[in-house]
Amino acid sequence: MSLFINNENISAQIENFVKRNGGEYIDAVLYVCEENEIEPKAAVKYLTKPIIEKLEVEGRNLNILPKKSSKLPI
Repeated sequence: MSLFINNENISAQIENFVKRNGGEYIDAVLYVCEENEIEPKAAVKYLTKPIIEKLEVEGRNLNILPKKSSKLPI
């Protein structure tokens, strides 16, 4: 378990995981949560805006989140 859990530390661990192992940010977040013994729900407060944006893009690409539409509903 990491002694210092903060935004920069968690984000650095996530980025390092993705660089070392490739794969998705979603997998990296789950791995880092497990290593630091924190629940994924609780980890949200430690994620930086760039990590959140990358997760949103992945979620849309994997059809987990709805795609953003630039069209107005008719």
